[in-house]
Amino acid sequence: MSDGFLHESLSGVDWGVATADTVAAPPPPAQERGGHFGQWTDDIRRLFGVTADTHRMAAGWPLLQPDGPGSWDRRALDRCERALDALLDQGKRPALTLVDRTLPPWLDDAGGWLARDTAEHFAAYAAELGRRFGDRVERWITSTDLAGPTLADHVAGMYSPGRGAGRAGLPAVHHILLANGLATQALRAAGAAGRIGTTVTLVGGYPATDDPYDRLALERLESWTNRIFLDPLLLGEHMVTEDDLEPVAATGCVRPGDLDVITTAQDLLAVSWHTPFRVTAPENLPRVLPSAKCRSALNEVNRLLVGLGFAIVPFDDVETTAYGWPIIPEGLADAVAGLCDLYGDLLPPLSVVDNGMGDLDLVDGTGHRDDARRRAMLRARLSWLAGLVDAGVDVCGYEYWSVLDNLEAKFRYTRLYAMAVPDHELAPRPAMPSDWVRGGAFAAPPADGPRTGLTLVTPAQGAGTS
Repeated sequence: MSDGFLHESLSGVDWGVATADTVAAPPPPAQERGGHFGQWTDDIRRLFGVTADTHRMAAGWPLLQPDGPGSWDRRALDRCERALDALLDQGKRPALTLVDRTLPPWLDDAGGWLARDTAEHFAAYAAELGRRFGDRVERWITSTDLAGPTLADHVAGMYSPGRGAGRAGLPAVHHILLANGLATQALRAAGAAGRIGTTVTLVGGYPATDDPYDRLALERLESWTNRIFLDPLLLGEHMVTEDDLEPVAATGCVRPGDLDVITTAQDLLAVSWHTPFRVTAPENLPRVLPSAKCRSALNEVNRLLVGLGFAIVPFDDVETTAYGWPIIPEGLADAVAGLCDLYGDLLPPLSVVDNGMGDLDLVDGTGHRDDARRRAMLRARLSWLAGLVDAGVDVCGYEYWSVLDNLEAKFRYTRLYAMAVPDHELAPRPAMPSDWVRGGAFAAPPADGPRTGLTLVTPAQGAGTS
């Protein structure tokens, strides 16, 4: 796939950078700014001849309203004002994330997303920012992640020990979706000119074997990670399981009119992507893994997942990042294609938010920064994305999210929940296959068909090679 094709296919994409840094906080020292952003913009310029000019940061709700509803920290507001104006003066287009996982302490103490009132407070907060900054912000993302502060925190207890309530925590899912709808309406009512959307952490993967039960296990994974948010957002109904149950609605949290608010039209859907998963039915673990490893495969996260009818196992012979994430460039495109198959024209334009490579060991054999390897991986992933765009998928943006953001949380996640890292240690990096740059994303298109379509070549079932 030539760079000319990539440039043509991705010509309508807004390129940008994003970070968890907050505009309401004092700016970091000069030496701590911009390293990965500069690297990203240089990579994109070298590969495609375009400039990443959208810059998104978190607004910083805990800093803006530290003392309760209706009260504002004036110094924090002034810092927001100066930061947005500085970006405009540099010729960049500002974008804001309203909440990046963390709520103000007074809301967290009152139950966080388990409390319905949090949605109302969020809408009031969004309205005020829309009134103050609506003429300067190019893009509004209501939340950096819908799953983290709800499923991961209040359901699974993966962030704050002791907070996981199992299915009793599912009202948090409903309330964060309600908050997104109310905030979208509030921003528009306040006259905010920029596009508005929210973020889903897209989860996709491949069955571990050709057993139909592994395919069913993958569908269960996607239901409990993607459909649980997107069904109400796009279809106006909470997810229904294969057993004809509605886990979220069954908690009694849904009130008349809520789903009408939740389906408030979005200008875009931000998609955060980390890594694909290899999924198996719990009863197939002995088939997929050597018997000595079956017990260790039931690590913390799989102990939660097997109750939902699926488990996650490592890919075979696939290069991993320092976090243990398998590097499968086509995984993002395959997962997006799955969304298109499921929701079709109901999907808003997609803005991909990518957490970079998740690899802190980007050095070559001489100990120098391995620019060629990093750019090869970036080009491969974007090659697959360009194929989707060429097939008609509306991708309106692509943002690089610094690999250094939330570093402590990522390492904690790796230690506790990593699927591909034996004994919770950082995995050694397998050698890149010798034909990696000639296959996959770089393979020649078939002579009798289009370069690609929504049905993409995926790793061999059970092999996971890229």
